[in-house]
Amino acid sequence: MLRAPPRVRAASCSSDLEVEHHTDLGTRIMRPDDANVAGNVHGGTILKMIEEAGAIISTRHCNSQNGERCVAALARVERTDFLSPMCIGEVAHVSAEITYTSKHSVEVQVNVMSENILTGTKKLTNKATLWYVPLSLKNVDKVLEVPPVVYSRQEQEEEGRKRYEAQKLERMETKWRNGDIVQPALNPEPNTVSYSQSSLIHLVGPSDCTLHGFVHGGVTMKLMDEVAGIVAARHCKTNIVTASVDAINFHDKIRKGYVITISGRMTFTSNKSMEIEVLVDADPVVDNSQKRYRAASAFFTYVSLSQEGRSLPVPQLVPETEDEKKRFEEGKGRYLQMKAKRQGQAEPQA
Repeated sequence: MLRAPPRVRAASCSSDLEVEHHTDLGTRIMRPDDANVAGNVHGGTILKMIEEAGAIISTRHCNSQNGERCVAALARVERTDFLSPMCIGEVAHVSAEITYTSKHSVEVQVNVMSENILTGTKKLTNKATLWYVPLSLKNVDKVLEVPPVVYSRQEQEEEGRKRYEAQKLERMETKWRNGDIVQPALNPEPNTVSYSQSSLIHLVGPSDCTLHGFVHGGVTMKLMDEVAGIVAARHCKTNIVTASVDAINFHDKIRKGYVITISGRMTFTSNKSMEIEVLVDADPVVDNSQKRYRAASAFFTYVSLSQEGRSLPVPQLVPETEDEKKRFEEGKGRYLQMKAKRQGQAEPQA
């Protein structure tokens, strides 16, 4: 059930008339098919709801003025932390607001609250930032201009511009990174990268796509989380849950009828967490004019839980090849950087 409460206001700079934009609040009860065997809702299910809310508000904003009609396509999801598990029977409330616009992109902040309808208790489970670009309905390869918004403070625009430049630079860097593919291995040893690596092959059908024949970003993210979860479960052989997702970069669109291969491999383990790299490759099997290409990539972090929901130690990864050792050190660097950032945020302000 979708509702549209008035949650966001954005004003066009080219008009004195304020244009009111509403977020779409997705209210949905979590069912058994949304969760794992322990009753924890899959991270991919939540990511899909987040993307749907972002797509609605950004598409609505990009069509708020007269001009060529468009649809907002997901370009990037910033790091997303899963602050608290959501369980079967709880209700998810999803809200969104536009926080910045550049000439050709929209930044959207999405919050997910979980509600226990028996006790009335609510808690914030997710807070995500997504970037969208408006694509013309007449020509989906054409990026249109975004109607600007008016900020209540000048600092908001300056801070948004810094976030825009940072994500733009990182997207360019990651577009050509991770060019290799995950290769299967025969009789791998436990706790090695090859032992837990997994792949899923999916034929893109109409139900996966927008009205214009391109895959929803949320569908891709859900599949990526499924593969990452399989990798984590194979490595730990326990109940696992998504702890966070590093920035997801969408490098190119995926069309209806393409075959996508979602591959996951363990890159790093700390005492109580696992980092899994997930790569999405698209294969236009019915189009000989285009070759297989990298469509998306991201790093997922999982934790291992006991039956009582307590954090468990993670078996340490054993990198074997030089590439695996290099990826392990890179993952360790990301882990230490994020750990230092969390500790800095936790320190009381002077």
